[in-house]
Amino acid sequence: MAAGSAYRQERRPRSFYALAVFFALFVVFLYGPVVTILTLSFQGPSGGLTFPMNGFSFYWFERLWGGGGTVDIGTAFRRSLALGSTVMVLTVVISVLAGLAFRRKFVGSTPLFYVAIASLIVPSIVVSLGIALEFRIVDDVFRPILSSIGLVSRRGNSLGLFTSGLGAHLSWTLPFGLLIMFAVFNRLDKSYEEAARDLGASNFQSFRYVILPMIAPFLIGIALFGFTLSWDEIARSSQTMGSTNTLPLELAALTTTVTTPEIYALGTSVTAVSFTVIFGTLAAFILLQRRRQRRALAD
Repeated sequence: MAAGSAYRQERRPRSFYALAVFFALFVVFLYGPVVTILTLSFQGPSGGLTFPMNGFSFYWFERLWGGGGTVDIGTAFRRSLALGSTVMVLTVVISVLAGLAFRRKFVGSTPLFYVAIASLIVPSIVVSLGIALEFRIVDDVFRPILSSIGLVSRRGNSLGLFTSGLGAHLSWTLPFGLLIMFAVFNRLDKSYEEAARDLGASNFQSFRYVILPMIAPFLIGIALFGFTLSWDEIARSSQTMGSTNTLPLELAALTTTVTTPEIYALGTSVTAVSFTVIFGTLAAFILLQRRRQRRALAD
């Protein structure tokens, strides 16, 4: 009798099943478009942009990567990869240096913090327009001087991949990196550094052998933020790249000029790169953690 009563008490309420159905619908809504694009990108040569699929093949990928499509996918891919990697490295380095600096109070630190994260609040299109205008002014002022001594060409301007484009992407990725590092360093126990200095370690040695191993997992997270946000960025790139298109800009151009599954093949390729970077980084982190555990056991 008591066992039956306990069994009845352990049964899940109806609200659990209602919430489970709601969560399942949310997952379908969230990932359904991605699955649809991935599926339609593998259609045959006569495939369209809607279901049902007309055959199964890699035709649209071959057309896209073989140069038979309307987009120079190889060049755009290399541009986005180079820019994303550069943004990733700069985001990690600047975030760490800023986090170390803000551990010590200095005059103007609070206003500087709000200025650093202000670009998260300002609309992306406004930020990109401001950056584009800034670099045009820089061109007008410095280009005649630099071209007179042969340092730059008289043609073109600073709206490009590693000038205004890099600045626009950093204005998007750096606030995330700064917020993460500020939270990490605020919780970091300073007694570890003090112990290292008591043992004769210099400031650099204390950072290299004490702080860096402790914050390494968070640096991996910042690196993922930096690369993926740059890799997928389009709003801030649209006004600051000039005639240099990245992969997302090429994808946006395809939505207005092409009505074939080639656009789905490009979307699948972009998604594949993002997942490769994410899971590759996580795998590297797991390997480092296991290596550290083996060293700890050996010691």
